Amino acid sequence: MEQELQNLENEAKEQLAELSTVDQLEEFRIRFLGRKGHFTTAMRQLGSVAKEDRPRLGQLANRLKNEVEKLFEIKHTSLKAASQTSRQDGVMPDLTLPGRWSAPGKLHPVTQVMNEACAIFEQLGFSVAEGPDVETDHYNFEALNIPAHHPARDMHDTFYISDSILLRTHTSPMQARVMEVQQPPLRLIAPGKVYRCDSDITHTPMFQQVEGFLVDKDVSFADLKGILTVFIRQMFEKDLSLRFRPSFFPFTEPSAEVDIACVMCDGAGCRICQKTGWLEILGSGMIDPEVFKMVGYDPEVYSGFAFGLGIERIAMLKYGIDDIRLFYENDQRFLSQF
Repeated sequence: MEQELQNLENEAKEQLAELSTVDQLEEFRIRFLGRKGHFTTAMRQLGSVAKEDRPRLGQLANRLKNEVEKLFEIKHTSLKAASQTSRQDGVMPDLTLPGRWSAPGKLHPVTQVMNEACAIFEQLGFSVAEGPDVETDHYNFEALNIPAHHPARDMHDTFYISDSILLRTHTSPMQARVMEVQQPPLRLIAPGKVYRCDSDITHTPMFQQVEGFLVDKDVSFADLKGILTVFIRQMFEKDLSLRFRPSFFPFTEPSAEVDIACVMCDGAGCRICQKTGWLEILGSGMIDPEVFKMVGYDPEVYSGFAFGLGIERIAMLKYGIDDIRLFYENDQRFLSQF
């Protein structure tokens, strides 16, 4: 892994030295430094290296990326100055012409919250795993301890393509997909779109979800509470109180719904929280031993927790939005506020 990072740095420096235009520089930035660039991909692979090597390799990866970013900024400044000099040497522009104005692009508020959520979990040591939107019944249900005719299937309002193919109702299938091919310790989040036959002011047929799970020896419910407390307080930038209520999910036992002190009234009681002072935010629990058995893990040796949260739900609470449909109506008056 260390040699791969060094090779990546050398490749980036060599290509950076050969760039001669601002457009080429932007392609370089996307390829090496973007959210899906080579450095980001390499850093996400740190979850698969030995636990004792992660801190050292993580520091090395950050240092190499920072060096490339500094060289990128120097190159960008140099090319921009050269471009301006070239224009000055040419024909003088007509200063009486009206100026051109371009509206700056902005990320969708749901995308902003998704990026922020992923960044918080990555800081906590979680890697990112992505899977298909079109899923099999096995991974979406069977491998998560939800067999055919299980009552919990009624909770999902599934879009079926055939008897065994469907649009995934949650990103939890990545639990089974990852555990089938990797051995603990595991610490991953699975962000992405999910689909359910539901539509009103708080539900849409398609929405964004982040599933997270951690598997290792001696993992306890206290670890789950600690991770979620840090995440909630960083996301809302407040020391919010959390409440864990007993609940039921087929693939976790025990299971809990997580409530937070109402972000609108700080727990005093208002119309949004129906005077209770609490708002439901996500579901969580300890991974059921039956799920471990299906992927070949020994539940006597390993334990773990999982949680799932809807990004639109968090965005609505974070920004004080009362109708989820606003996110998808493409109203520029609404979207330009973010």
